[in-house]
Amino acid sequence: MSRSLLLTLCLVLALLVFACSRPDTNRNTAVTLSGEPIGVPECDNFLNAYETCITSKVPEGGRPQFQTTMTTWRSNWKQLAANPQTKPGLVQACKDQHERARTQMRAYGCTF
Repeated sequence: MSRSLLLTLCLVLALLVFACSRPDTNRNTAVTLSGEPIGVPECDNFLNAYETCITSKVPEGGRPQFQTTMTTWRSNWKQLAANPQTKPGLVQACKDQHERARTQMRAYGCTF
């Protein structure tokens, strides 16, 4: 019985290794942000994912609109992050925007 248990365990382990080694084409892609970091991880992570999406998935003709939106977010969020009174609320604002953008950008095949 221990031999069959060992064989099953090895099979499960091999499947896990195989599944985890599959390259993920859209997540965890390192892209240098086109602007300065905000200084709030939730915002910086979202902007990184959003920029990766628009530069790799959105047709070139549609990119300027998305880049303008991203530039506006970055500018506004940078100002909010610099103010100790508004910085705490920025975490939730970036999370909310991330969720909205995740839904909207699904049409372009983005998964972030």
